[in-house]
Amino acid sequence: MSIQLSSIFSAKKPIIGMVHLPASPGQPQFKSSPDLKAMIAAIKSDIQALQNGGIDGLLFCNESDLPYTTHVNSEVGTWTTFLVGAVHDQLKIPYGVNLLWDPIASIEAASSCGASFVREVMCGSFASDMGLLAPDPALIAQTRTRLKAEHIALFTNIVPEFASALEGRTVQQRARAAEYFGFDAILISGPVAGVPFSNEDLLAAKESAKKIPVFANTGVNAKTIAETLTIADGAIVGSSMKVDGKTFNPVDPQRVIELVEAANKSR
Repeated sequence: MSIQLSSIFSAKKPIIGMVHLPASPGQPQFKSSPDLKAMIAAIKSDIQALQNGGIDGLLFCNESDLPYTTHVNSEVGTWTTFLVGAVHDQLKIPYGVNLLWDPIASIEAASSCGASFVREVMCGSFASDMGLLAPDPALIAQTRTRLKAEHIALFTNIVPEFASALEGRTVQQRARAAEYFGFDAILISGPVAGVPFSNEDLLAAKESAKKIPVFANTGVNAKTIAETLTIADGAIVGSSMKVDGKTFNPVDPQRVIELVEAANKSR
């Protein structure tokens, strides 16, 4: 049975805000002898802006680890759990983990830091800018079981950024497969971070998978959130809540407030 999102989020159609972590050790943007106090303070500032603005959940992600890979090294998970642990006393709402683009590492990190959900590509096959995305859904489910982490919801991205589905499989087919395999939510993305998804894709997933929620995963902003939530069961939002709407900038408290207020008018 899929995990009911009402057991995680208090809102009916939750808005999840991105917490983009600084680059992990071993990654091109990682700085030698990093100022950990400054890094942790910046993460806390983003969390405070999101929580005070009324966001329903947080998603910690290694967005700065460019270029991305399909199999992250162990230090990435260690870095993520360290940083989440460093800000844990600030967390007042549910949170998740996403280590791009590795679902196994994401689940391992989530189970180690008290997260309630994981976002990744968990089924299907895709030609991507990172190489072939071909996750093993059985191994993903088994990993959650092995770690005794059955409480962690699995959000699978069936229209991932930087990728195209192989073998001409439609959004409808991918949505039905995700539901059949027992994943807990489906995500619909645009072509890259911060770029809107296709309404046609969102509707196709909603019409095909009727028993699990479907989230808008990219490109949602204060002007579009109300309309998005007439179809979607929630949204994951990052870039539009940053200063100047740029992905790698700090969170802008006013943009958070504006988006949440707009969302509340339609839910």
